[in-house]
Amino acid sequence: MTTPARYLALGDSYTIGEGIDAEDRWPVRLADTLRSEGLAIDAPQVVATTGWTTDELDAGIDAAAPVGPFDLVSLLVGVNDQYRGREVAAYAPAFLALLERAIGFAGGDAAKVFVLAIPDWGVTPFGAHSGRDTGAIARELDAYNARAASICAARNVAFVDIAPVSRARGGESDMLADDGLHPSAMLHALWTALALPVARRVLSRP
Repeated sequence: MTTPARYLALGDSYTIGEGIDAEDRWPVRLADTLRSEGLAIDAPQVVATTGWTTDELDAGIDAAAPVGPFDLVSLLVGVNDQYRGREVAAYAPAFLALLERAIGFAGGDAAKVFVLAIPDWGVTPFGAHSGRDTGAIARELDAYNARAASICAARNVAFVDIAPVSRARGGESDMLADDGLHPSAMLHALWTALALPVARRVLSRP
């Protein structure tokens, strides 16, 4: 009997699925889809809380104390760092430290880790009415994502760029939860589709 793969999902509101049902969160959808394709995988262990910055996620991991090794590890964090006005220069080392922890949870195998880009919350109704410069939000998040992608490339970690579809469609009413900020189950489904090839490749390795 095949031992099911273990999956650890690290992040913030975009991973915990603020405003939607638990079964609609993209990590849960991802595991469900992989299972429907015949790949044995447990439900994800999720370490994520709405509002977490990189340092808060780091502390949250300490508190949750997940026990590896995991066969698949995802990381999506940084939007709250940007929201709180932190410079990319401060985000980069914090992100790298979390990425190294993620790799550690994968038994040191960077090929089992993938990172999702940060969506642009400025395109949402919440962003439009926030009083913030939405153009600046976009530029700052682009800079965050570019730095994260560069760090991932240097560590041979897959980077799943969900930013374009999130920016193109994240302001649509059916792509939003009731709060007008967080993504709906439909946008989580689009993220799942983008992450699926990476996760499938990892779990299909001999």
